[in-house]
Amino acid sequence: MSSVQTDGADAPQIRIVKFNPVDRRHFIGGSDARVILGNDEADLVRLWREKRGEIEPQDFSDNLVVQLGTVTEALNRTWYQRSTGQTVKDVQKRMRHPVHKWMAATLDGIVEETGAVFEAKFMLPWSFTEEAAAEKHMAQLQHNMWVLAARSAVLSIITGGGKWVEIKLHADPLYQHLLLTAEKKFWRCVQTGEPPRLFGIEAPRPRLEAVKVVDMASSDLWAELAATYLRTRDSHAEHETAKAELKKLVPEDAKEASGHGIRAKRSKSGAISFDATQTESTDAPVQ
Repeated sequence: MSSVQTDGADAPQIRIVKFNPVDRRHFIGGSDARVILGNDEADLVRLWREKRGEIEPQDFSDNLVVQLGTVTEALNRTWYQRSTGQTVKDVQKRMRHPVHKWMAATLDGIVEETGAVFEAKFMLPWSFTEEAAAEKHMAQLQHNMWVLAARSAVLSIITGGGKWVEIKLHADPLYQHLLLTAEKKFWRCVQTGEPPRLFGIEAPRPRLEAVKVVDMASSDLWAELAATYLRTRDSHAEHETAKAELKKLVPEDAKEASGHGIRAKRSKSGAISFDATQTESTDAPVQ
């Protein structure tokens, strides 16, 4: 449910989000997935009590960040379509998993050309990074992809700093397996009345599509390692060439060969490895 509050006839209409407690009790949605796979036990227990109908869902009508996300959702979608040339359909469509009926997703939309799950978010700019944003919303996106059997998702983000970011993500079978296991256990707790516990699942790190070009000139560590790389590049190539030629010189029936400060050993699989010997001079030329 939602209500509209205005301060006058000419004031802009602000949609204040409120949720239907009866409706949300009967399924696990994408926003619930984040709590279930999270590490806050108080939030997990509160969600469990909400699903059991023991308490009312949290009221976000006084949460400014949540409301900013709501009122910028249409702008977010429009900006995504304008920037990418793609179309978002099925806005606010409710979908249920064909097998696990207790799994549902209320979509911000689906990208018509690719079938990707579309998710619009508003985030504060203070410590914003694409990696942190993807990790924060990963459970919700993987849940929604699982419900729709979608292979990809798009996270469209507007920050309070006036920046728009598009993050493309792919369905992760391992992550989804862990998430489904946790959601099944949680839903069983809802049905039995047994209080849930944190599941202790360390989800895989999000895999982002590599699209950025980064200038590392300001990194001192990068500068130090780059200098080492450039200094040793020629000698490393010479080393690898010598090693390859030495392997050719080891007789095929030799288990070990040594001389001039190095020893070659052949493993049972036939691979040859080298080590330095301490008793022989390393100054003599390799024959």
